[in-house]
Amino acid sequence: MHKLPIVCFAMLIFTISWHSSAEEKRYISDKLITYVHSGPGSQYRIVGSLNVGDEVTLLSVNQSENYAQIRDAKDRVVWLPLNQLSSSASLRLKLPELEQQLETLTSQLQNIDADWNQRTAEMQQKLADSDDIISKLNEENDRLENQLVKAQTEISAMSLQQDNKQRAIILQWFMYGGGVAGIGLILGLLLPYLIPSRKKQDRWMN
Repeated sequence: MHKLPIVCFAMLIFTISWHSSAEEKRYISDKLITYVHSGPGSQYRIVGSLNVGDEVTLLSVNQSENYAQIRDAKDRVVWLPLNQLSSSASLRLKLPELEQQLETLTSQLQNIDADWNQRTAEMQQKLADSDDIISKLNEENDRLENQLVKAQTEISAMSLQQDNKQRAIILQWFMYGGGVAGIGLILGLLLPYLIPSRKKQDRWMN
């Protein structure tokens, strides 16, 4: 008699713990339609159907019949084959998320492509500007080189003219010097003859 309350209490705890552990989220596997029954077996009456990806709550499992008792979104408690349940969401539920991820990745890829195209265009523009600057610098360098050659030519001509002028001045000085020397020489030769003759005339008059 004393064992009966203990056994009942143990069974109650086991039932509560088994019931709470059995209530797990499950999903209808990837089939078009899953028929549900009023009991754990195909011999029981079909009471409805579930669509692919519908979320249900697993209540219990009949291992002998390999059937699962579930509660669906309409709060119906029904049975269906255990192999038609899945612990992960079906592809039908994942598809919108995957499509959203694909759309996000596609948008990011387009943005990256647009950004890359913009950077490429900017680099090409900078390269074109650099080519234009280089071309202008080359033209300016050619112009300066031409001016340098012209200036060097003018300097050479001016140096030649300066040399010619110096030669002409030196020649003039030589000519002046030669003329003065010639005159001096002539005077030096004539003066001795002129001066003594005057002395002789003075003596004769005395």
